[in-house]
Amino acid sequence: MVTLSKIYTRGGDSGQTSLGDGSRRDKHDLRVEAYGTVDEANATIGLVRQHTTGPVDDLLSRVQNDLFDLGADLCTPEGEGRRQGALRIQASQVKALEDAIDAYNEPLETLKSFILPGGTPAAAYCHLARTVTRRAERLVVALAGVEAVNAEAVKYLNRLSDLLFVLGRHENDGGKADILWVPGANR
Repeated sequence: MVTLSKIYTRGGDSGQTSLGDGSRRDKHDLRVEAYGTVDEANATIGLVRQHTTGPVDDLLSRVQNDLFDLGADLCTPEGEGRRQGALRIQASQVKALEDAIDAYNEPLETLKSFILPGGTPAAAYCHLARTVTRRAERLVVALAGVEAVNAEAVKYLNRLSDLLFVLGRHENDGGKADILWVPGANR
């Protein structure tokens, strides 16, 4: 468990931060950018949750906890400095997202156009969270191109963005209030 008795340490004043293995990296390092963007995705899901209740809110609460696990995963590189038992996203967490996507997508009508982000506040924030999650995914994929990254981390972000899309439709009256893109409508 983490104990935070002091919030500022001055350790980052030089533009570097500590990773989970104790090594130091520049704050603009790709690994730091990746887990920092996962943190942004988590914060945007906090905005979604201001407009959700019941099972959707419970699901998003679990997702927020998973995103902290994902941040810890990305913060602790593979290698000799990695401590035993370091958190890693598991296939079961990805599967839980897939199950939720299937459950929430099943009652929705098939889409016949792309959706414009909007509708209810919950749906609009789902779309915002989805786009931030996609950015996090792109950064983690870029990181995986230069350093070892848990493959389940990439899968988790990919499924999460899909879940947020489906939840956005769910929160738009089961898709009935979706705002559809009309190609070339304003020509």
